[in-house]
Parts: sequence; structure tokens; C-alpha cells
Amino acid sequence: MSGRNGQRRHAILVVEDDPHIRALITDVLSSAGYQVRAVQSGEEAVDAVRQEQPVLVVLDVHLPGMSGYEVCGWLRNRFRDSVPVMLISGERIEGFDRAAGLMLGADDYMSKPFSTEELVARVRGLLRRTVPPSRSLETKLTVRELEVLRLLAGGLGQKEISGHLAISAKTVGTHIEHILMKLGVQSRTQAVALAYREQLIEATSPEIGPEARVPTSAKPGSY
Repeated sequence: MSGRNGQRRHAILVVEDDPHIRALITDVLSSAGYQVRAVQSGEEAVDAVRQEQPVLVVLDVHLPGMSGYEVCGWLRNRFRDSVPVMLISGERIEGFDRAAGLMLGADDYMSKPFSTEELVARVRGLLRRTVPPSRSLETKLTVRELEVLRLLAGGLGQKEISGHLAISAKTVGTHIEHILMKLGVQSRTQAVALAYREQLIEATSPEIGPEARVPTSAKPGSY
């Protein structure tokens, strides 16, 4: 995927100085199928963006040195509206704080503590507005691999898929390994989440049960 000036739009950039919150956001978004790069300061964020244009920036307002507001302004000057920015804050949570952030060019403003489910939902909403749907990944998978992926999304295990497709469990395992490699993910959960995000799987597909309709493995909670 290419962005402005021909740069590759690759990962969500998380800018958060609190190591626990930074790790939480990274884990939640990774589990939802997104590639994530995390840094702890505004200066590091600017360096990271100069190296590679992010697909979205989750940006804490209160940062050491260069503030989140300053980084947001810099991003807007550089990319205009092509990179969505979500500001988050545990201190500046009043209405005028939110208004100030939006006036600086932020696309969304979320207060701490926040629900992990809400975070994923807001990120998906922002990306739906700025990143056109792409089915290019579908061309990387064979017909059989797509069948296996859809059955994984339906909650079936390796042995159940084996019986459903009348192939050996070992062959199913090989297909799963190929799916993970081709999609560039580390787990079956991430593969299913990515398949939903890239529209490789339709939520109304008959093979998909209710348990597969929420692709993130993050448990309901807040931080």
C-alpha cells in the first residue's frame, strides 16, 4: 500500500510514554490483526514517520518534550488528511481539551481509562474512512487455503477442518502455516482478524459462527 510521496503505508504508530499503556495498546491492536510500531516520545514519533508513513497514529497528548498536540500539528502539515490521528489523554479530558485537539487536526479524541473494545472499534472506523478496501491478499491464497481460513473463522479446530474437508489433519496444519506466512501474521487469531479487515471473509458466510464475528482476542476491559 502506497501513500503520499510514494511512501509505503505500513503500520499503526502508537506514541505513548507510559510503558504499560503502550504495551496494552500494541497488544490489543496486534491481536486485532494490525501491524503496530510503538515509540515513547514525540521526537521518536517524528523520526519514525520520516522513515515510514503510518496508516494511522494513536497519539498521547502528554508526552515528554514535544507534546502530542505539537506532533499532531506536524503530522497535519506533512500529510494533510491522508493519515488519521487519534489523540488519547488521561489528564486533558474536558470538552475544551477535546475541541482543542480536533481543531489542531485530530480525527478522534479518546479519554483514559478506555475500553479495549472501543479502541479497536474507533481505529477500524478511522481506517474505513481513509483506507480503501483491498482484496489483494486474496490473490495470495489458494482456494483451499481460503476454505481453511473461513473454517478457522467459524471456530473449527484443526481436526474438525480435516473432517469437514476430507483431508488429513497434517495437511490442514500445512495449509494453516502457509496462510500465516502469506498474510504475515503470527497466530490463527491474527489471521482471522486480518481476513475480516481485508474483507476476505464475509460476516454473513454460512460457515462462520457467532463466536467468530469478533476477531480480536482482547478480553473486554478497560485501562
